Amino acid sequence: MRKACLFSVLLPLAVGGLAAWLTMGSMEQFAALKQPPLSPPGWLFPVVWTVLYLLMGTASWLVRKSDAPQAAKKRALTLYGVQLAVNFFWPLLFFRAGAYGTAFLWLLLLLALVLVTAAMFARICRTAAILLAPYVLWLIFAGYLNIGIWLLNG
Repeated sequence: MRKACLFSVLLPLAVGGLAAWLTMGSMEQFAALKQPPLSPPGWLFPVVWTVLYLLMGTASWLVRKSDAPQAAKKRALTLYGVQLAVNFFWPLLFFRAGAYGTAFLWLLLLLALVLVTAAMFARICRTAAILLAPYVLWLIFAGYLNIGIWLLNG
């Protein structure tokens, strides 16, 4: 059980870490962009994402260890994996490619996938779904920042 928990928590951290590594050095470029109101300082992003990845991993572990039917858990965790893969590509589109419009549309896809994942998690473990709530809120805020940067710098 400990290995499953560790894997569940480390997986999203590894995905986020790889994306961060692949976009290393882009925060200077990001800081030079015209920012919409309420833009947080650059140092806050890795802190927030680390917390969100920990919450995601914990949520997936709660689903994995639940007593729900195996088929329901498999569907929910498969969708969770899909949204994690989509999550991985957003910073590459936004930071590395500077494709702000495409990144915004990608973020909308990610938000939709996370909402469906949260709904599936809720049927299995309410706490797991609640743990995804900060992720949903951050994605909405990230969408605001993304579209603001696109409009101000496009």
